[in-house]
Amino acid sequence: MELPAVYKPAQGERPLWDFDQGTLSAREVAAYVTSHALGWDFVPPTVLRPNGPAGPGSLQLFVEADPERHYFTFSQAEKQQLRPVAVFDALINNADRKGGHVLLAPDGRLWLIDHGLCFHVEEKLRTVIWDFAGEPIPDGLKQDLIRFRDGLAGDIRLKTLYDPLLSEEELEALSVRLERLLAHGRFPMPNSERPYPWPLV
Repeated sequence: MELPAVYKPAQGERPLWDFDQGTLSAREVAAYVTSHALGWDFVPPTVLRPNGPAGPGSLQLFVEADPERHYFTFSQAEKQQLRPVAVFDALINNADRKGGHVLLAPDGRLWLIDHGLCFHVEEKLRTVIWDFAGEPIPDGLKQDLIRFRDGLAGDIRLKTLYDPLLSEEELEALSVRLERLLAHGRFPMPNSERPYPWPLV
């Protein structure tokens, strides 16, 4: 059975001063691994393909969504569903959560895409979703984070999944952010000179 997918070859990545060339496709996969390990599953299944038509890259299941339905057109009730997204972005240090990277499928399911600019060791959280800044993280989400922490510490299979995707420093930084979220227990506040991505959608 053939399924539509989005292929992002590493050789097609735009050079960036703060992310190493050729690593963005691996970060896409690491975001999927993290979403799945948390039990949230809002990143479409994503894998590395070493022999794509333009060389190695990421391959992500294509999800149908109305491009006019995104963060900036969501109702207030729909935005209330985004608490896990805000926690997820803080955890993976998402430097590029644009409004158009949050999709709503025809069945109402929420999907997140475009995670190439994540997992940096330096603080780079840039997102349009600051709706919950300073609020307590709900207990259910904290329990998911605790289970994820336990998995990072004791599940060799999870560590094996991350090994080809992130450096040791990036994986350590992920653990530090996780502990900080659990210790603080609140959604992060904007704390950089540039808390929003550009463009916003």
